[in-house]
Amino acid sequence: MTDKPTVSVLGTGIMGAGMARNLARAGHDVRVWNRSRAKAEPLATDGVRIADTPEEAVRGADVVLTMLYDGPAVLDVMRRAAPGLRAGAVWAQCTTAGTETLGELAEFAGAHGLVFFDAPVLGTRAPAESGQLTVLAAGPSAARDTVTPVFDAVGARTVWTGEDGSTGSATRLKLVANSWVLAATAATGEALALAKGLGVDPQDFFDLIVGGPLDMGYLHAKAALILEDRLSPASFAVTTAEKDARLIVRAGQRHGVRLDVAEATADRLGRAGALGHGDEDMAAAYFASFEEGKPPS
Repeated sequence: MTDKPTVSVLGTGIMGAGMARNLARAGHDVRVWNRSRAKAEPLATDGVRIADTPEEAVRGADVVLTMLYDGPAVLDVMRRAAPGLRAGAVWAQCTTAGTETLGELAEFAGAHGLVFFDAPVLGTRAPAESGQLTVLAAGPSAARDTVTPVFDAVGARTVWTGEDGSTGSATRLKLVANSWVLAATAATGEALALAKGLGVDPQDFFDLIVGGPLDMGYLHAKAALILEDRLSPASFAVTTAEKDARLIVRAGQRHGVRLDVAEATADRLGRAGALGHGDEDMAAAYFASFEEGKPPS
């Protein structure tokens, strides 16, 4: 094998498309599959080959990278890919799948002779498109030479969390990180909603906290999306954020940890989705603060 392994990317949504494009730009032979082929077609201009089925996409691949909606979706697609999988190939499972289905995914890998890497990524649309994701990875050292060029192409940094992907050490760290991201997003929306309701200029709030310990770049980034009506295209969609929030809540419950903020955030995101904001950036949870989703004039 060369130092540029052939890579199959299953799932070319907000994250997967950027990852596939950066893999191709790094010189990898890249094949992709997406449920909606039309969404994958633009990648052809970057030299990426578009497959009609998961089986076709993975045939002959050295590394299979999955970036799908959730654990059950990953398992379904990998079962469809199974006839094309090569024993000994590396599977980098990058979907935020939570801890519940990780055992099944690792069992599937073992049953098909795949080298399993638990490898969720931290970042949204822009880091995915620019190759600046952070990869959280657990997997055997013996196969890291194969997967490292892949991680280097999609990310600016790889954080190794263990030798055995089946233990979920990378996924558990990702859930902790996402719990903070979701809480900060929800708090941003609520602060702006309260300012709206009380007739406070948001800029007065920003000026009040500027340069102090309560100030943070993430607050300004998400607030700008709301205040400037730039919620589409989403960096991280409301529906996906709700999914992650519920994975976090269930993971906490399984380990005896009550997560009131995460649970409330999941419900808040669910309300925003029901109000028609599901495909917008998760900052659109802001609208869940108002009756029928309409801020006061």
